[in-house]
Amino acid sequence: MTRRDPTPSAGALPPMNRDTLVAMLLAGAAATVAFDIWGQALAPMLGLGNLAPEGLARSLLGKLGLPNGRPAGHVMHLVLVGLIAYPLGWMVVFRPIQQRVMPGLHRFAASAIYGFGLWVVAIGGIAGFATGDIFLNFTKIAWVALVGHVLYGVVLVAALSWLARRRA
Repeated sequence: MTRRDPTPSAGALPPMNRDTLVAMLLAGAAATVAFDIWGQALAPMLGLGNLAPEGLARSLLGKLGLPNGRPAGHVMHLVLVGLIAYPLGWMVVFRPIQQRVMPGLHRFAASAIYGFGLWVVAIGGIAGFATGDIFLNFTKIAWVALVGHVLYGVVLVAALSWLARRRA
């Protein structure tokens, strides 16, 4: 384990214990806050559009025939995606594979690539399925979402790295 990269060893999964869970939740919270500040405050102030991730979550829930009120949309966006799914995706899927395929890639570049992948899945796949508009027809909001997802990835990994250094 190095100071630059807290991954235990190339391709290894993190230990699934209390410390990992707390780090995942804290880093996911920091990244979700950064995503929402960008997409719901800064981007609209710049005239770029306002992200509505809970709206997309509600559309998906409705498409699946599930309850899709505002509370459900917020729980899906904030908890299921922001605190659990996206951090787990980094820790147990993307990072181990990236460490095996491109072990020398700096974590900043890896985190930006991860964020781009999140955008492809969320805006290309989920939005396409839920609304019928793949990549939201590449309107301004699609590009706001791209920046938001890359920002999410970078903040998530920075927070996980910072927390790992504090534990060491």
